[in-house]
Amino acid sequence: MKKVVTFGELMLRITPPDRQMILQTPNMVCTFGGAEANVAVAISQYGDEAQYVTALPNNDLGKAAIRELRSFGIDTSAIQLTDKRLGLYFTETGSNMRPSKVIYDRENTAIAAVKPGDFDWDTILDGADWFHVTGITPALSESLCEATLEALKKCKEKGVTVSCDLNYRKKLWKWGKAPIEVMPEITKYIDYMIANEEDCQKCLGIEMETGVDSGKLDVDMYEDLAKLVMDTYPNVKGLAVSLRESISADHNNWSGVLAIRDGGFYQSRKYNITNIVDRIGGGDSFGGSLIYGLRNFGGDYQKVIEYAIGGSALKHTVYGDLVRFTKEDVENLIVGSGNGRIQR
Repeated sequence: MKKVVTFGELMLRITPPDRQMILQTPNMVCTFGGAEANVAVAISQYGDEAQYVTALPNNDLGKAAIRELRSFGIDTSAIQLTDKRLGLYFTETGSNMRPSKVIYDRENTAIAAVKPGDFDWDTILDGADWFHVTGITPALSESLCEATLEALKKCKEKGVTVSCDLNYRKKLWKWGKAPIEVMPEITKYIDYMIANEEDCQKCLGIEMETGVDSGKLDVDMYEDLAKLVMDTYPNVKGLAVSLRESISADHNNWSGVLAIRDGGFYQSRKYNITNIVDRIGGGDSFGGSLIYGLRNFGGDYQKVIEYAIGGSALKHTVYGDLVRFTKEDVENLIVGSGNGRIQR
């Protein structure tokens, strides 16, 4: 099978332990993470070939990041080492009614300095049949936005399937244009989209009232949302949405839907996730699991969405951004009861 290529920023994540608040303790836990890297790790963990493309600093941090990726079997051969800095983000894990928090430190980083022509996409995409990016990447700088479009155009030229998680992040769009001025052009190159109602509103100007703020979701309205997206963008073959009902920072209901153009609307089972260990990376594990399913399950779209939600539900049970489960772990969950009984 051919490889999946993902493109984005890898960062150092800094988190106080034991659900403490930032600066409550001098001790911090440092790990690596980033949306597109998280997707690549999930795909590799499940057994498919994945390559990650980014720029990192040519210092001990950048080299440690590459070693971490390689430990998951990721092809890092296209990663560029530069004299720019590594992006950072600080997280504070919430508890009960206290929400989790994220503080970004991502300006003037190695990936933000990337411009068109910096990567040889002809070579990188040789042997690839899938390319994944998120709306975070073009948010980081104008030149990186242009480089993202360059990669997407090369994908269309070479017949490579493109997926994109719109991933609206208000705090990151600082370089002069709003996402509504950028993402519609990028969406013209997308085959499979991952997006919720806020992503569609802020990035594409497509609005749909879903009741997400009430803590309960009207699933049927997502079918209407998918129809609006696919009517607006005839190139989009499918839209997937992960549905989070947040009872508290520790307790979420987790499910998802998948709409396929001329192929139906599919809803997953719902997982009642209590005592959440770490929800960061949950959406990326949904994306990675979805891509794996679309590439491997032969058009069984119900299994695709069950696998995507099952894989991402498991991610909520471990610390860190990265998926640490195998295909067998996910398949055992989606065919079982999910009661967590010991396996002997």
